[in-house]
Amino acid sequence: MSKQVYGTQAKRSSDVAKAPVLSWVLLASIILYLAWSPFQVALFNGQMLEFEKPLFWATAMAAIILLVWVANYYKKIKLEDQRDWLAVWVLLLPITYILALFGAASHSMAMNMVIIQSSYAVMFIVGLFLLRDKFANRVIQTAIMAISYIIVGFGLLNWFGQGKFAGKLVVWFSNGMMNDIYTHAVMSDSNGLRLTSVFQYANTYAAFLMAFLFAAVFSLIKSRKWYGQVIHAFMLVPIILSILLTLSRGGLVMLPVVFVLLLLFLKPAKQILWVVYIGISGVASLAISKTVTDLGLQLNTTYDGGTAVKGWGYLLITSAIVALLTWVIQKFIVSRLERGLAFWSNRKMASLWIPVGSVVVVGLLAFLFIGTSARNILPDNVSTRLENINFQQHSVLERLTFYKDAMKVVKDYPVMGAGGGAWAVLYEKYQNNPYTSRQAHNFFLQYLVEVGILGFIVFMSFLIFIFYKYIRGYIRENEEERESHFLYLILTLSILLHSILDFNMSYVFIGILVYLGLGGMAAVMESKPLRFQRLRLRGSGVSALYSIVVGIGAVVVLITSIRYVQASDAGLEARKLVQTSTSFEEIKAPLDKDLSIRKSQPDSTLLLSSLYQQVYSQTQNEDFYLAGYNMIVEARNDEPFNKSMINHLIKFHSLKGEQAQAFDLLVTNSENFNWDIEWYERIISQGYELGTDALGKKDIASRDKYFNAGIEAFNKIQAGLVHLATLPEGQFAGRAFANTPAMILNTGKMHYLLNQPEKSAETLKIGLLEDLSDPVNREIARWYVASLMKQGTTDQVVLDRLIQLDPTEKQQVDSLVQMKF
Repeated sequence: MSKQVYGTQAKRSSDVAKAPVLSWVLLASIILYLAWSPFQVALFNGQMLEFEKPLFWATAMAAIILLVWVANYYKKIKLEDQRDWLAVWVLLLPITYILALFGAASHSMAMNMVIIQSSYAVMFIVGLFLLRDKFANRVIQTAIMAISYIIVGFGLLNWFGQGKFAGKLVVWFSNGMMNDIYTHAVMSDSNGLRLTSVFQYANTYAAFLMAFLFAAVFSLIKSRKWYGQVIHAFMLVPIILSILLTLSRGGLVMLPVVFVLLLLFLKPAKQILWVVYIGISGVASLAISKTVTDLGLQLNTTYDGGTAVKGWGYLLITSAIVALLTWVIQKFIVSRLERGLAFWSNRKMASLWIPVGSVVVVGLLAFLFIGTSARNILPDNVSTRLENINFQQHSVLERLTFYKDAMKVVKDYPVMGAGGGAWAVLYEKYQNNPYTSRQAHNFFLQYLVEVGILGFIVFMSFLIFIFYKYIRGYIRENEEERESHFLYLILTLSILLHSILDFNMSYVFIGILVYLGLGGMAAVMESKPLRFQRLRLRGSGVSALYSIVVGIGAVVVLITSIRYVQASDAGLEARKLVQTSTSFEEIKAPLDKDLSIRKSQPDSTLLLSSLYQQVYSQTQNEDFYLAGYNMIVEARNDEPFNKSMINHLIKFHSLKGEQAQAFDLLVTNSENFNWDIEWYERIISQGYELGTDALGKKDIASRDKYFNAGIEAFNKIQAGLVHLATLPEGQFAGRAFANTPAMILNTGKMHYLLNQPEKSAETLKIGLLEDLSDPVNREIARWYVASLMKQGTTDQVVLDRLIQLDPTEKQQVDSLVQMKF
């Protein structure tokens, strides 16, 4: 970034302050958007109706912000240099998601991602231009830090059992409330209670906290006002304690990695300050971590005001002490430190020594807290989590499996991807074992799955170019100019690096922060002319053309988002009516409205389908049957992998007694749910029933078709069980996947009725049990003995146990042996 660029920036430093009302509206709208977003779209951007509406509102608000931006900046847009062309480049990101719609695994989820990506593009474009202004940049950075501190405080209120009070503070603008408490602000899993604040997922909150821990240290050192230094220093202990309370191993692993990388950007004096401040606040946090953890666990079980005050007392007093210490250092030591290290700072490679030393220190601390009893100073739940950090730990092995499975999807959807949300829809088809994970736990791989190689190249080149140009300019500039936008690097680098291990970017608020951060980084990259003369566009016509294109896009996104909000409202209204109304027409009306806007929205499609099935069952009116059946068939064109829609279609055939068609749907779709044991069990049981019916009708061809399909399903289960036995020792298999007595019995019968007594005996032996009091177990034993006798041998022990329970069993076995096929 050239001196000329910053000179221009300095002249425009009060552009917003002196600008018309429109500039202030733009700035205020962004701040309100950032403040509103955490409590609305921090939730995972799933497809469920209750998650969709705030996403659409967020995008509508982003479109309005873009329109205000166009009205304010249309005269200043010049596509003459690399920086300005990024405003064009970013438009390719939602475009690649639009292209992915054509082969999307789920049209509904893919369309949602187009809308979300559009809001990200808005935040980048606005940030790219607005954050060149020093005043606007300072205000936005202050707002971001303030919002982050509010989120930290909100989380701690919930940790200290004051969820209802925290809920009252946000109930009027949050959609995450249940029983006056923000849902899962403290979540519970197999590890115990974990702090999540607004994110409802501890690992993403840890990524957020990691980013803002470094942002707080940076802001503390950068601040020239004593109260600014005190505020940022005061927040260090709450942030570090919150990181520990998330119990996030990924956060603890990535924190030192990001810390060392950020140190490389700093001069030795500031590197020392970073180490000192994080060291002081880290030690102070550890000193009270056991107490705060135990009090929080107690308060989330039984709330007591005195205990809560005690918890807050430990936290606030410790934070105040740390703030005082850091202020003293800033006041009396920093200037001397900088003067003392001035000569060393100018030496070549001087900035490498402390990061290298930090790596050694981090390694030593890791050894102490993971490999020795030193971890006992930590809370028990944190100590346990640290003890389990290793490459053979189940979460590591599971993530590696996700990554391998993601590449299987990419292989089948290589160029334009499988559309937004594809992993959630397709993972059951490609999974290596029966885990449940609607996220690939790696943002970059998930992005590759969604938009393919083409979209991934566009995104990665966009990302790498911004980081390269920012770092190159950062090296050349003076200290003040380096610090002006360094906060954005901290946020984007921290979150994106942690997103290698988790799905932070699936939270829209996190995405908003990252793209605004990228815009802030790009805002100060050098204003270098384009190499290709033909791409250099000049004049007011360029500004007008870009403004018109972006403006039209903003209007389209705004209209689409508002219509989707209306559709979502209608869908939610129908779900409420189901609880109170018995009128088919009353419930159907809002569903029709939703589906007239989003023709295949899965939740509304399935609800309306259920209504048609109920009314048809009651009235036997063919019009209702055909309306529901045709609706599901058409919806499956957009949602071919939706298991619930397939099951509804199967039920439609069953209602008409079309068991053969229902069975065909089960078989043809089994490859999409390779580890669904219930799906296989249905194929086996229905294959036996249909095959037996065909046998009774002397239809040998149909008998063989159904029996063989059922046997093939059983063989896939056995192959799956063999595969699961090869999983690494520390990896969880996932959902239940095992033989059941019913499927063993039905498969054994099918082999027997196909005149395959050897295979029948082999299959039935799998299900033999000592206890034959259960009717199914007894029947397995009966058919097993018959299969052996069919071969001219027997198992006298099993036969004697059968006869002991019921003397007539011998006759039943003989009748099976004498059966003719």
